[in-house]
Amino acid sequence: MGRLKQESSGGGGGAPEWVLTYGDMMSLLLTFFIMLAALSEVKKEDQFEALAEALRRRFGKYVSLDELALYYKPTVATPLKSVSEGREKLAKTLEGASKVKGPRGREAKVRSIRPGDEATTGGVVFFEEGTDQPLPGFDESLKKIAESLAGKPQKIEIRGHTSARPLPPGSSFRTHWDLAYAECLRVMEKLVELGIEPERIRISVAAANEPLFTDPDPEKRKQNARVEIALLNELTTSGSIFPSKGG
Repeated sequence: MGRLKQESSGGGGGAPEWVLTYGDMMSLLLTFFIMLAALSEVKKEDQFEALAEALRRRFGKYVSLDELALYYKPTVATPLKSVSEGREKLAKTLEGASKVKGPRGREAKVRSIRPGDEATTGGVVFFEEGTDQPLPGFDESLKKIAESLAGKPQKIEIRGHTSARPLPPGSSFRTHWDLAYAECLRVMEKLVELGIEPERIRISVAAANEPLFTDPDPEKRKQNARVEIALLNELTTSGSIFPSKGG
C-alpha cells in the first residue's frame, strides 16, 4: 500500500504545460518563414497568379494583383507594371525628374524678414556697424521696397536692429536703442521721399536684441545691423490715404 502511494505521488515526470504553447508558436513562426521563402522564389507570372488564386480561395476575399504588388518585391523583372512603374516614379521624384532650371525670379535670393504672418511684403536694408550709415545699394533697395508698398491701405512697420558690438568711442549715440532709432528715421525719410504716406508708417526698435546671427563670424555679425520694412495686417484708420475722385 505504501509503495502504491509513493508511485502515485511521483507525477509521472511529464513536460510542463507551457511547452505546448511554445511548440505552437514555433510552428507558426516556421510556417511564416516558409511562406516568405516561397514568395521570394516566385519569378514567373503563372506562379504568381496561382499564389494569388490560392490566397483568394483560402481567405475568401478577392485580392487583386495591384494590392499584392504593394507587398511583393520581385527578385527579377516581372510583367507587374504597377511595381516597376511605381519604383521608377519614386526614383525620379527623389532624384528630380527634370534637370532644366526654372525661370529666374525678380529677386535672386529670398530673405526672411521676420517670423510670423505680418511680414508678407517688405524688405531689409543694412547699415554699417555702430553707425547710421547705410551700406551701398541702400537707395536701390528702398526704391524696390517702396514700389511693393505703394498704393496699399495697410500700415508699414519700420523696425531697427543693431549689432551687439559695443559702440565706438566718441559715438554720437548713447545706446544701441538710439542708433536703431536713427537708422529707422533715415529709412522713413527715404520712403516718404519715394511717395509712401507718412501716416502709414510705424517705427519700432529692437536694438541688439533680435540678431539674425549669433555666430562669432564678423561677416555674419555685420548683417545684424539692419532695418526691416514690413507691411502689417492693419489698415490705416486716420483718414483715407488715397486721393478723392473729384480732387
